[in-house]
Amino acid sequence: PIPSEVTMVPAGYLIHEGQMSLPGVLAASIGGTLCGSTAMYVFARHFGRRFLYAYGKYMFFNHERMEKLDRFFASHGEISIFTARLIPGVRHVISFPAGLAHMDVRKFCLYTGAGGGIWMSVLVLVGYVIGGNKALVKHYMPYITALVIAGVALMLLLYIRNHRNKAKGNGNGVV
Repeated sequence: PIPSEVTMVPAGYLIHEGQMSLPGVLAASIGGTLCGSTAMYVFARHFGRRFLYAYGKYMFFNHERMEKLDRFFASHGEISIFTARLIPGVRHVISFPAGLAHMDVRKFCLYTGAGGGIWMSVLVLVGYVIGGNKALVKHYMPYITALVIAGVALMLLLYIRNHRNKAKGNGNGVV
């Protein structure tokens, strides 16, 4: 329930000070990411559709949007989960649509763990390099976040270009 930005930077500092171990911190953080994300995924997979079919009309969510979500996750689920784990704010909610779309749970866990592991590593590295200087952490964190978001945008652009090239090559015109 505590944002990773709040816990992982100090954990990096404690690794620097020799009070925690890097493998232990990363294992615990990835494990926590997987547990929380999988709980939301399972909840959405088992109860989300029923809830949205009953009350979705009040949130402008209908069967047509559900079908679009299913198609989107069938084609782009892996990259969506992976990149969403690197974007502040989005990482906390991406498990719900993945569960709604019944994304393969093994793929969900693989890409959640990979994306979450990268994000946690970045945060730990910030804490390790900057140390206990809170002013530096506060100063550089927006730059680090912007750098990660720029990296995600680049990955998405490359993915879209590759996906479009495959569609053109197959002659099916699907993008």
